[in-house]
Amino acid sequence: MATTAPAERRLLTALVFMVGASSLGVEIAAARLLAPYFGASTVVWANTIGVVLVALSAGYWFGGRYADRHPHLRGLCALVLVAAALIAVVPFAARPFLGFSVDAFDTVSVGGFAGSLFGVLVLVAVPVTLLGAAAPWAVRLAVGEVASSGEVVGRLYAISTAGSLLGTMVSALLLIPLLGTQRTFLVFALGLALVASLGIGRQWVAVPLALLALLAVPVGAIKGAGDGRVLYEAETTHQYARVVERPDGTRVLELNEGQAVHSLYRPGTYLTGDYWDGQLVLHAAARAQPPRRIAILGNAAGTVARSFGHFFPQTMVDAVEIDAELTELGRRFFDLRNPRMEVFAEDARPWLERSPGGYDAVMVDAYRQPYIPFYLASREFFELARERLAPGGLVIVNVGHPEGGQELERVLGRTMAAAFPRVLRYPIEATNTLLVAGEGAFSAARLGRNLRSLPAELRPEARQATAGLEPRLPGGEVYTDDRAPVEWLVDSSLLEYANE
Repeated sequence: MATTAPAERRLLTALVFMVGASSLGVEIAAARLLAPYFGASTVVWANTIGVVLVALSAGYWFGGRYADRHPHLRGLCALVLVAAALIAVVPFAARPFLGFSVDAFDTVSVGGFAGSLFGVLVLVAVPVTLLGAAAPWAVRLAVGEVASSGEVVGRLYAISTAGSLLGTMVSALLLIPLLGTQRTFLVFALGLALVASLGIGRQWVAVPLALLALLAVPVGAIKGAGDGRVLYEAETTHQYARVVERPDGTRVLELNEGQAVHSLYRPGTYLTGDYWDGQLVLHAAARAQPPRRIAILGNAAGTVARSFGHFFPQTMVDAVEIDAELTELGRRFFDLRNPRMEVFAEDARPWLERSPGGYDAVMVDAYRQPYIPFYLASREFFELARERLAPGGLVIVNVGHPEGGQELERVLGRTMAAAFPRVLRYPIEATNTLLVAGEGAFSAARLGRNLRSLPAELRPEARQATAGLEPRLPGGEVYTDDRAPVEWLVDSSLLEYANE
C-alpha cells in the first residue's frame, strides 16, 4: 500500500530526512563517545565506520523484507521510535563498558580492551540497524507506480543524503562542542521520536517528552580522577580534555583516553621532573647562547612555553596548538604566562609550511596518545623542518612509547636521518625518548661544555642529558607522506608489550 495522502507524504519525507541525519550524526557522536577511552585514531574511526556500515547493510536487508509484509506508515514510525529510544540509551549504557576498558588498558589487558570496544560498538549497531531498515521501508511506502519508481526513489535518496550531510555537520560543529556527546545522542533521539510519534498517535508523545527531560540530566564526570580532583572537563571542538589536580597540588592535562599527560604544572616551580625539562636544555648541545626563536608544535597547555618564558625571557616562542581551547586551559589552570609567546591555533604542518623559519629549535610534541600524526613522522616533514631552522638549529621530537618499546623510535630516528646528517637520542623516561636532529656540530660533549651558560636550576637536567645523549638506535625504515603506517606500528608495539 503506497502512501498517497499529502500529510503522509510530508511525514514520510521528514522521517527519511531525520533518519539520514541521525545515522551519520550518531556515527560522529559514537566516535567521540569512544575518544576519551580509546583515543581518536584512524583505527577507532575505521572500527566505528565499519560497524555503522555493517549495521546499515543488515538494516537494509531486514527493512526490505519486513516492509513487504507490513507496508504501513504506522509500523515504520514504530520502528523509528524504538531506534530513537535505543539511541538515547547508548551514552548511559556504554559508560560501564568504557570504565572497564580504562582498567583493561591500564593493565594492558588487550583482550579486555578489545572486548569493551566491541561491546560499545554493538550498543551503537542495534539502533543504527533499525535506522537502516527505515530506508527500504520508506521506499516501499512511497512508490505508487512502477513508472514513477525511479523518480520517487531518487527523491528519497536525495532527501536522506541531505539529512546525512546536515547530521554530520551539525553534530561535529555545533552539538558536540556546545552540548557534549551525551546530549548529542539525545538531540538526535529526540528529533527521531518527535517525527515518529506523529505517525503513531498522540499517546506516544510521551516518548519525545521523556527524551526532552533527559536533556536536563547532568553529564557529570566522564571518568574518575583516581586520587585527584577534576578541576575541569569538556569536549572541545577537537577532543575530550580535562584538568586534574593531584593531592600535592600538581595539575595535569589529559586528552581523550587519558593514558598520557599532555601538560603539567607544579606549584612553586617551572620544572616538571618529567620529559618537558629535557626540552629546556637540549638546545645547548648546539650553542651556548639562549635560543633567539623557537617553535613548539603541539603546545597543549603550554608547559614548555611557560618554562621558556621564565628561564629564557628573551627567547621568542611560536606556540602552535590546533585546539585553541587548550591554550585557554593553560592560562586558566597552568600559569601559562610568557610575554614573548605568540600562539597559533593551527595544525602544525600547514603552519610550519607557511612560517618564515629561522628557528634555533623546532620542538615536536603533537601526539594524540598513543599515536603521532603520520604527517609529522615522514621524511618530507623533517625536510620541511630542516628548511625552517636557523644555522645550527635543532629539531627535537618527543617519542612516547610503551616501556621497553623501541620500534616507533627506530622508525622516527631512521626517518629523521633521511633528512638530517646527525640524529641523537636521549631516553629521558621509561616511556619517553627525545630525538635530536640537526646539521651542525651538536653533541653531548658540547652540551657539557655549555653547562654553565644555562640557568642554575637547569644544570642538573643538563648534566643528565649530557650523560644520556647517544647515537640513534639502528634499524627502522623511512616513512614518507605516501606510506607512514604509524598506527599499525604503535598497535603492534602495544600487543608485544601486552604479551610479555
